[in-house]
Amino acid sequence: MAVGPAGAVRGAGCTSDVAAVLAVIHPSLRGPVREHRELGGVTDAVRAYFDGELTAIDAVPVEQHADGAFLSEAWRALRDIKAGAPVSYAAFAARTGRPTAIRAAAAACARNAVALFVPCHRVIRSDGSLGGYRWGLAAKRWLLDHEQRERALTSGPTEDRVV
Repeated sequence: MAVGPAGAVRGAGCTSDVAAVLAVIHPSLRGPVREHRELGGVTDAVRAYFDGELTAIDAVPVEQHADGAFLSEAWRALRDIKAGAPVSYAAFAARTGRPTAIRAAAAACARNAVALFVPCHRVIRSDGSLGGYRWGLAAKRWLLDHEQRERALTSGPTEDRVV
């Protein structure tokens, strides 16, 4: 992860390759890099997420460069998709207020520099297949499975069953 001076995440991905994470950050947001093992509340939120507290990452501040209003709206809409409840690219486009902008919605996912915190992995194809993911389909599948597994554990049965 790359975090700016104010504590907002500027780059994140499913990799230990620092250069790969820095490469996704818009040039206007890149600054001097110092490695830290701990990033305070950001590190705590990520640990909690992987320990099963799926909403722990929801309030982590992020900072991305958007070339226009659509990208900003799309990234905000991604943060509203609940863990364990993926949506199709078409449904995601509708959430942005532009239901016919499916390609633009997919492009917003592709341009997202703060994966996990702006959870583009929660957007899949209408046929249920994964689509794409900058950090690899294995990582996308793992994140989706993690969220569905944890959601099932915490939600429990919704009705009484009689046998």
